[in-house]
Amino acid sequence: MNAAVRAWAVVPAAGRGSRMGTELPKQYLQLAGRTVLEHTLSALLAHPQIDGVTVALSANDPHWPGLESLHGKPIVAVTGGAERADSVLAALRHELPSHHDQTWMLVHDAARPNLHPQDLTRLLEALSNADCAGAILASRVADTLKRADAQQCIAETVDRSTLWRALTPQVFRRRTLRQALERAQTEGVVVTDEAMAIERQRQTVQLVEGRADNLKITTPADLELAAFLLQQRLQKGSL
Repeated sequence: MNAAVRAWAVVPAAGRGSRMGTELPKQYLQLAGRTVLEHTLSALLAHPQIDGVTVALSANDPHWPGLESLHGKPIVAVTGGAERADSVLAALRHELPSHHDQTWMLVHDAARPNLHPQDLTRLLEALSNADCAGAILASRVADTLKRADAQQCIAETVDRSTLWRALTPQVFRRRTLRQALERAQTEGVVVTDEAMAIERQRQTVQLVEGRADNLKITTPADLELAAFLLQQRLQKGSL
């Protein structure tokens, strides 16, 4: 039986989340007694296969509480950048004694606090697929999709049978991901997730079906839903 994969997590948390419409960055909004970011970090570090987290923050972030550990595991803070990819790169370039080129680096959105441990376990198990450079959590598209024309009328109905929504975490070897992000940066391409950078290198990424309630908080309604979901988990004792 193969040994369980171990990984180090990266959480890009330098963004402001302007669509939330609040003065406070959304990762620092209160959610079930803690900040969104603290819930996210706790969900990662509570998993036995995650060894630590690097958090990429905005320069001189006044809201960061200075956390150095959770669940007995280290939290390392670094300065991120203007774009998500810049923040992930800053974390990947930060040298730690436990890191090397083949370290599995698991990138997770700061505003996805409702990550279930079972999803994380299945994602890490998928890394045994030697034909893939890494893997991401994703969910199948359930809604009927329409493509619009220039007048915002329906041009066609899109076949959804092969379409998935990309979620996080997304996990790749440190060197593989760093090189893919650096190449996109050099070529002036803004990648919207880590998998996109890997795809541009003609490498295969495995889709691992995850729970649809692994939502990313973007609007006030999302925050209310996340609070409800976390409260339900607390009542069931699954946090």
